[in-house]
Amino acid sequence: MIRILALILTIGGMIALVLGVLGIFGNNLVALSPWALAILGGIFFISGVSMLKYRKDTPVE
Repeated sequence: MIRILALILTIGGMIALVLGVLGIFGNNLVALSPWALAILGGIFFISGVSMLKYRKDTPVE
């Protein structure tokens, strides 16, 4: 369960980070603030990667 959540956070963070950086330096593809997308994308990406790296799923018996 933790691994699935970490994967969702990582992929969502990557998408938000890319959209935020594209909005800052080029066309704004979404109606949200590009700075907010870049900051939230960075936070989600780092938290997802750290969860994948340090958390281990224990099988339910």
